[in-house]
Amino acid sequence: MALMLTTGLIAIDATILATAVPSVVKELGEFDQFPWLFSVYLLAQAVSVPIYSKLADTIGRKPVILVGVGLFLLGSILAGLAWNMSSLIAFRVVQGLGAGAASPMTMTIVGDLYSVAERALVQGYIASVWAVSSVVGPALGGVFSQFVSWRWIFFVNIPLCLVAAWALVRSYHEKLERRRHRIDYAGAALLTLGLTAVILALLEGGNAWSWLSWQSVLSFGIGIAALVAFPAVERRAAEPVLDLSILTRPLILTCTLVSLGVGALMIGITSYVPTYLENALKVAPLVSGIAIAALTLGWPLAASQAGKMYLRHGYRTTVLAGSTIALAGALALAATGPYPNPWTVAVVAFVVGFGLGWTAAPSLIAAQASVEWNERGVVTGLNVFARSAGSAVGVAIFGAIANNVISTGRGEQDYATIVAASTWVFVAVAASAALMLLAATRLPRGSVDSAAYSIAPATD
Repeated sequence: MALMLTTGLIAIDATILATAVPSVVKELGEFDQFPWLFSVYLLAQAVSVPIYSKLADTIGRKPVILVGVGLFLLGSILAGLAWNMSSLIAFRVVQGLGAGAASPMTMTIVGDLYSVAERALVQGYIASVWAVSSVVGPALGGVFSQFVSWRWIFFVNIPLCLVAAWALVRSYHEKLERRRHRIDYAGAALLTLGLTAVILALLEGGNAWSWLSWQSVLSFGIGIAALVAFPAVERRAAEPVLDLSILTRPLILTCTLVSLGVGALMIGITSYVPTYLENALKVAPLVSGIAIAALTLGWPLAASQAGKMYLRHGYRTTVLAGSTIALAGALALAATGPYPNPWTVAVVAFVVGFGLGWTAAPSLIAAQASVEWNERGVVTGLNVFARSAGSAVGVAIFGAIANNVISTGRGEQDYATIVAASTWVFVAVAASAALMLLAATRLPRGSVDSAAYSIAPATD
């Protein structure tokens, strides 16, 4: 129950903001900056996940997940009090730091407590949380922004965080290993700098400055240089923030690439569909929330059955089937982009969500099953990091595409311009789905008990 409550925090937050974006922009202005509301949250989550995961494998899961819930609570309070777009973006960073601990720890703890077969049942319970949240999140976002205030999409997290923390303290117990640790400050700094600079260049290029300006060249240069230097620093670190050597294992690498695609595909739809529908058709936030709910409802419905699927047919078959379904939905969304209709969007979003439900969890469980306890936190964290990084970079790329189309058109309130911008974003989303399917083809054949998915020796 404690894990389900904690999952609910992240699940609701994943959808509640998207439907309120037009209302936020209407009050605070700066439409071109709204992608930052998603990208900084995802960036903070991505860069903090490896740190939390490393700590979880050394000092235990419970203190890490409680810190995450606390930071998420603080970020939610501050975001609800934001006075302009810049302050809201800053407070979303605090929320992201909280999500960076809460999200991977729930999945890691499930991996600790249950066997592969038992996880099929537990996965159904977790999926039910996402199913409820998929309806509650967009609905609350629409209701708050339409009838009360968008600020309540953050304030609603206050009681949820308090109840989740109380349940974790009361119900989850573990033995903690207390010893000194060497924090990889250099690695954390390089990873943060690299991702931040690249995302900044993608979001502002062609918007705040031209693509060939010195600002763009400098941002890309710093970001790429930091990311290139990162592996060298990690190889020398006593306790690397992100153990890249684990990616030498083909199964872990493949599951990580699939997770990158999942993140990009999900954020491309959840962050742009509400703006697409509300600006193009002037529909109420509640209606656009229903369209997003279709995606996040399809996901848990499929995930609840994914356990039976991979236990019978294997991880590879399940992930390939899910990736194919998600690609079909993404292609349909791109094809219908020029003809905005909330019900059409809802149907194709449901298809994409259903496909992701057969893709995300089975690929993570396959990776978890191949390692011992002392590496499970790192592997889970790497998977969550990849999804967050895929979302952060994805929303930056999609934002760059949309902003460039809008800047050459008649603005975000013009029907033809917003439809064109959204359609090009959906084409990019479909391309992400195709790359995800390509990565899934590299999963090894065999059942869940086969040697390909057995526990591998730990790397030195």
